[in-house]
Amino acid sequence: MTLLAPAPRLCAVSGTARHGAGFWMIAAAFLIAMAFSTVPTPLYPLYTARDGFSTFTVTVVFAVYAVGVVISLLLAGHLSDRAGRRRVLLPALGLELAAAALFFSGTSLPVLLAARFLTGLGVGMVTATATAYLHELHAADRPGASRQRFEVVSTVANTGGLGAGALVAGLLAAHVHTPLRTPYAVFAVLLLVALAAVALAPETVTDRPARPAYRPQRIHAERPVAGHLTAGFAAFAVFGLFTSVAPGFVAGVLHHSSRVLAGALVFAVFAAAAAAQALTGRLGNPAKLALGLAAQAGGVLIVLAGMRLASLPVFLAGGVVAGVGAGTLFKAAVGAVTALAAPQHRGAALAGLFLVAYLGLTVPVIGLGLATRAFTALTAMTGFAVLMLALLTAVAALTTRRTAGAPR
Repeated sequence: MTLLAPAPRLCAVSGTARHGAGFWMIAAAFLIAMAFSTVPTPLYPLYTARDGFSTFTVTVVFAVYAVGVVISLLLAGHLSDRAGRRRVLLPALGLELAAAALFFSGTSLPVLLAARFLTGLGVGMVTATATAYLHELHAADRPGASRQRFEVVSTVANTGGLGAGALVAGLLAAHVHTPLRTPYAVFAVLLLVALAAVALAPETVTDRPARPAYRPQRIHAERPVAGHLTAGFAAFAVFGLFTSVAPGFVAGVLHHSSRVLAGALVFAVFAAAAAAQALTGRLGNPAKLALGLAAQAGGVLIVLAGMRLASLPVFLAGGVVAGVGAGTLFKAAVGAVTALAAPQHRGAALAGLFLVAYLGLTVPVIGLGLATRAFTALTAMTGFAVLMLALLTAVAALTTRRTAGAPR
């Protein structure tokens, strides 16, 4: 999910071949870091079969990741503006490498919880920092050029990386004898490559002011952006569904236990979101909002229909449509929050949006996991769909009221 770059403190730089190469090296490192975060997704049914985890346990393991992201965004997401991009990216990737080692070491619940928490801490540091880094490297390599290359590449690295990790993990798990170890070994090697790429890339924050006293990121969530914060919550709730319990639904309710299929499902959802974000660049924000609301509502209903009909093609089609909606809706939310926030609070406003969004990634999925302990998976998913429709209705009402009340 693309985060617009905060205003950096930079020295004037001229375009060089090193900045051009650095742009692609950071893009690759960004993609690897985000891909690693979804490696466990197609493996959750294997953990369930091996260690007897319930759907609720899987949602808790997933939620710990989101908690790590939120803590990282609050405590460290803003530090690269003054410390430098590489000084934040290198330890962030180191955290993910440590998480890979934990995943590789065992499958017990405490180990999984610790590994997911470390992954979340790393991803929270990577997301904002790498996006800002790509923006600055693009500007240094192509002064005065359109931002389109930066926007497309950062979207593919971020959202596309989330889908790629699940797909690669699913493919590996289907063709190796140690499916709960090999994917993490492969990504440990890739993370080492990412560390080398960041170490070799040129730093872009070179004019560092005197170090002020440390304080956590302040969150500004002003009243005019309430509808867009709700949009971020709703969009990430769909992403949370497909990166946590959806593979289990496919295996249990739809009776398709293929790990390749589980990874391909997640990949399809995030690929659809990335494509939608890349292809709607010329639409105005109201049009993006309308498209996102309609597609996400329709997609969730199609997913529910796929479960009721026990039809994998319908379920998959719903995931793709919901991915288009969630990707577009979140892009509209980022654009609106950026435009509405005062310049001196823009970075904090975006941090507030991401905080609310990651709550959306966590809270509804935990509720869904709890519901599966008392009801059937189909009944629990029906409740999730009702919640999504209510949230999307609230988004439409709040944003329409804001537009109607705006001065002409």
